[in-house]
Amino acid sequence: MAARRVSSLLSRSLSASSPLLFRSQGRSCYNGGIVRRFGTSSAAEEIINPSVQVSHTQLLINGNFVDSASGKTFPTLDPRTGEVIAHVAEGDAEDINRAVKAARKAFDEGPWPKMSAYERSRVMLRFADLVEKHSEELASLETWDNGKPYQQSKAVEIPMFARLFRYYAGWADKIHGLTVPADGNYHVQTLHEPIGVAGQIIPWNFPLLMFAWKVGPALACGNTIVLKTAEQTPLTAFYAGKLLLEAGLPPGVLNIVSGFGATAGTALASHMDVDKLAFTGSTDTGKVILGLAANSNLKPVTLELGGKSPFIVFEDADIDKAVELAHFALFFNQGQCCCAGSRTFVHEKVYDEFVEKSKARALKRVVGDPFRKGIEQGPQIDSKQFEKVMKYIRSGIESNATLECGGDQIGDKGYFIQPTVFSNVKDDMLIAQDEIFGPVQSILKFSDVDEVIKRANETRYGLAAGVFTKSLDTANRVSRALKAGTIWVNCFDVFDAAIPFGGYKMSGNGREKGIYSLNNYLQIKAVVTALNKPAWI
Repeated sequence: MAARRVSSLLSRSLSASSPLLFRSQGRSCYNGGIVRRFGTSSAAEEIINPSVQVSHTQLLINGNFVDSASGKTFPTLDPRTGEVIAHVAEGDAEDINRAVKAARKAFDEGPWPKMSAYERSRVMLRFADLVEKHSEELASLETWDNGKPYQQSKAVEIPMFARLFRYYAGWADKIHGLTVPADGNYHVQTLHEPIGVAGQIIPWNFPLLMFAWKVGPALACGNTIVLKTAEQTPLTAFYAGKLLLEAGLPPGVLNIVSGFGATAGTALASHMDVDKLAFTGSTDTGKVILGLAANSNLKPVTLELGGKSPFIVFEDADIDKAVELAHFALFFNQGQCCCAGSRTFVHEKVYDEFVEKSKARALKRVVGDPFRKGIEQGPQIDSKQFEKVMKYIRSGIESNATLECGGDQIGDKGYFIQPTVFSNVKDDMLIAQDEIFGPVQSILKFSDVDEVIKRANETRYGLAAGVFTKSLDTANRVSRALKAGTIWVNCFDVFDAAIPFGGYKMSGNGREKGIYSLNNYLQIKAVVTALNKPAWI
């Protein structure tokens, strides 16, 4: 898939099947069919039961699906209802030990790092083909376990998932060192070697994509892996693991453990036989991960953490387009996106118009069962996240921000929240400072370029930013001044496989995706050989 804006892909895939996606049909989504959809008024409005079967709930260790050492399981829940989808093996420190042992043996004795890079790439390409063959099952599991719209899973994220593995398959046989000229009679070469056993901890908001961002480059470089899933969303990782085995991945190369951060996550981060750690999640947890890695074997750590990204709309912007893009930048994936444009800065000359149109757009947003066609927004991931978002909404109201729309739960079942818009937001309010991770748009007013650059940078985060203007000079000036790892100009959430992603400041360190991500999984070795009477140097 070529580089295209996620919003464009999503809108095309949905609007073809349903005119509801970007049109209100003349009513507020809160007062129409959405609230009734979660009531008991008619059987026709009951939630849709996905046809996919949950067939893998055990840990994947050394090429086999096995129970946890303790025999314990935990429930993974349907965020539409809070009901149990399946009981999944609960891995702990003993299971991490088993998985690391299998990964170590596969790295030291197995065929994967010794296999030609071309053969490794063929395994990854076969896996990508299998992903496409089983796209409906993967998309259904992703939506069922996470709550994101099925059309988003099927039409956007599964193709991205396959594309990422094909991208890294293409890199596998292009990783090489250099011949380096040196003073004296020496031949100097550098070797780029796999780092060894990689520990990886993925989040719940994009389970499959984060799987690809981490597993793809690690495999391309010849490493073995122990991956811990988020406890909220383990199902698609197990299914993908099964497909990788089917594609020819040797046993022990990829091991998958479901479990909780305090047990399995801590054990993986502090394990003395893990050579590298990659984590995506909150900044607070990232600090803990970094400490565990440092206090064990000083393993290198890649962190992709939280964000509070500014989305800046200048006075020359096409307001209708800016409103739509700012809406997408915040509300995509139920607002559960680390790079969400969660501080919408709007120039004072167009502020009132922008607020009114943003309110109208939010009121048209279609919320409901993510398996239904035309749905833009499903539930939040779980009760904890639901309560966190509602707490920030209450904080916004108490801080005297203007609640333009939303602010309440939808229905009485599951974790659905009305798309919420605040105006007259000030920089010192919690809703302008903290990562809410939900469908809450905060709109702030600014007067000039210098002011907005200063205010946009006054945050502990630095993951991404959006700039919306017709002026190339303004775009260049602002994009260079903002302290963030990704700047989108007149677009947002462009996630091509080749584009690096990562943060400044407390949004993390290191980069994922693109050529830069390979460095996370390689060691560089210098080999210096003395030459006896060389013909040339």
